Amino acid sequence: MAVETRTVRVSPTQAGRVDRVVQSLTDLSRRKLRGLFDHGCVRVNGDPCPETATRVQAGDEVMVSYDPHQGYPEKKRPWSDRTFSVVFEDQHLLAVNKAASVLTVATDSGDPTTLAARVAKYVRHSSGRREVFAAHRLDRGVSGLLVFGKSPEAGRSLQAQFHANLPDRRFIGVVRGQVRSERGTFRSYLDTGKNLEVFATHSKKQGQLAVSHYEVRNRLADLTVVEAQLETARRHQLRVQFADAGHPFLGDPRYGGRASRHETWNKKRIALHASAVTIEHPITGRALRLECPLPKAMLRYVVS
Repeated sequence: MAVETRTVRVSPTQAGRVDRVVQSLTDLSRRKLRGLFDHGCVRVNGDPCPETATRVQAGDEVMVSYDPHQGYPEKKRPWSDRTFSVVFEDQHLLAVNKAASVLTVATDSGDPTTLAARVAKYVRHSSGRREVFAAHRLDRGVSGLLVFGKSPEAGRSLQAQFHANLPDRRFIGVVRGQVRSERGTFRSYLDTGKNLEVFATHSKKQGQLAVSHYEVRNRLADLTVVEAQLETARRHQLRVQFADAGHPFLGDPRYGGRASRHETWNKKRIALHASAVTIEHPITGRALRLECPLPKAMLRYVVS
């Protein structure tokens, strides 16, 4: 079929998004319109126009050249998501950098925007798989590395590793005050109160054993940058243990109260980031070390 060219001079009432002008010229659905832009069929004032949201003004010329009987499929777009970025991916697993603002998985409150849901949508988009399997979690307010299985087999293997505390998990955080020792270990028992807050106790009859190791990475006037390694992985473990030692993470009022405030930290998040993890690949069995760069909000404390 012959290619048709349709042209219009934008009137004052048509000024706005160019895709609305193109729709009036072609009578196509909005889904099919996207394909015209992707295949270079639309021009504004003689120049190619690839974006549907381009603004046009009265007097602009919009031209569409296309075959009305030919399909123009929308091109696949690179994934973009405010909740995570991809750190590593193969056919069996996916490691992402979680944004601090998002929950890992849904809670009883039924938050509709969770990392697990967004990752599942990404995997469907990129590979057509229907499910992903979260191997572990990070608190809302904490950013960094999280690992997902892309099949039931990979998911079970990864979940078993994290349940047994086999992965080497590293965190970078900024805490209030000067941590006295250059390196050390917290060994306590953690229990959960009626208000769902976790608290530390030295009574093994009351809570679950929690062990964390730390090393000082940088010292500032009244702050300390620490690298922590989890030997166990209890709920809110690092947050509770550092706060119990008198050094809460910046931005964590739940466990640090007023002491978690600082004039250099105005972010609505906790200054804690999951920076690295070493796992056994769920299929090959080889050691796989994954690293995740610090967010800009925290980087300045490390390199100062």
